[in-house]
Amino acid sequence: MSDRSRTWRGGRKRDRTRAPSAGTPGARVPGALGRLAVLLRTPARPAQPLLGQAAKRWQRMLPYVVVGIFVVTLLPVTIAVLTNDYGLDGDWAGALGVAQTVPLLLAVVRPLPAWGIALAADFASAALLIGADKVAGHSWPWPPMTIVGYLVLMACLGLRESIRTLVGVWLVTGALGAALGFFQPDGVMNSAALLFVLSGVMLVLTGALRGLGDAQQRIAEQERISEAERSRRTLLEERARIARELHDVVAHHMSVITVQADSAPYRLPGMPEAVQEEFAAIAAGARESLGEMRRLLTVLRGDGANGGAGERAPQPGIDRLQQLVEATVRAGQPVELSLAAGAAGAAPPAVDLSAYRIVQEALANVVRHAPGARTRVSVTVDEDEVLVLVVNGPARDAVVELESSGTGHGLVGMRERVRLTGGTLDTGPLPDGGFRVAARLPLNDPTEDAS
Repeated sequence: MSDRSRTWRGGRKRDRTRAPSAGTPGARVPGALGRLAVLLRTPARPAQPLLGQAAKRWQRMLPYVVVGIFVVTLLPVTIAVLTNDYGLDGDWAGALGVAQTVPLLLAVVRPLPAWGIALAADFASAALLIGADKVAGHSWPWPPMTIVGYLVLMACLGLRESIRTLVGVWLVTGALGAALGFFQPDGVMNSAALLFVLSGVMLVLTGALRGLGDAQQRIAEQERISEAERSRRTLLEERARIARELHDVVAHHMSVITVQADSAPYRLPGMPEAVQEEFAAIAAGARESLGEMRRLLTVLRGDGANGGAGERAPQPGIDRLQQLVEATVRAGQPVELSLAAGAAGAAPPAVDLSAYRIVQEALANVVRHAPGARTRVSVTVDEDEVLVLVVNGPARDAVVELESSGTGHGLVGMRERVRLTGGTLDTGPLPDGGFRVAARLPLNDPTEDAS
């Protein structure tokens, strides 16, 4: 029960991550834009298109559509401006227009090669425009169409490449513009500084967006690792706790064996010497095993300051369930107990302890996750197994938690205890908003039966 990630209120699941309802005006647009923003800053693998990780096909096609619009728009405009405004030959204008705009489509998948192709075409365009008839009075070396297409390339680069690559691209852009300045024709407006500044701004914005995505991905990976470590630590702590409890059960039986073996010659006079030696060997082996168990228990407990009286208290069993239920009721939780006649003494110590701990953890989880819910606890025993059933309805009100000594490990501890006894555990939510825990604990160890 403690593993439930949602809180039960009034029989309904309250999901804190629910998106805005479709009927809310403007609810869909912010949600779609938010998802696109997340996809844009999600790092993509090499050769993977922008938004290539999107779940919907239209989202994966969106970068191609946007870049295609730029290509369809810039291609004829570039050819017309180079021919009409700059006076460049039509064949050269067509070739340069294709070389400067079509690589934008490649930038969706491989922005760095696309930038290299486009930069070479832009350089060729600037060189040819030096001798153009009408270049005076216009922008040079980068016409307006070249600047627009170049900024689109910078956006694709910023969303895909590393910071070092982006800095290199920016410096090459500035160096090329500065080098072309030595060949500047008369009467032109030098646009090298403009492109240098605008490309830097675009690289910073898109690179920051990409960096945010990288940071969020690293945080998510660390959270997954931390969650896995917490789960593993929880499992180990619960196993250690069960081992400490089982020590008391096993140590009792080992002590009885030792006493019986040591006292056998006195209780049964006339015993042959060989039999007395056998009993002495049994007692010595039992004492040695008991000492090893105590040393192991010392390691598990860690000899901490808190491993005191509570650890040495007698272990509870099914006979203590009535007191546990009464304490839960006093805390404000309505609980009913159905205990089969003879159940208290029918189970072996390990099963007896496991049954109590399962009910204890289940009730603690009801208090934490379904306060005020009516709860039924049932323990029945037949010839082969003990059936523990805890069922609670939906939460009704808030109460104070019952215990502060619980492990907080919830279903992890229940599964370990059931696994220890060779039983089965069935847990899950109910249609009315409640929860069910059902554990079957065999009275006989199935491994012993199999052998």
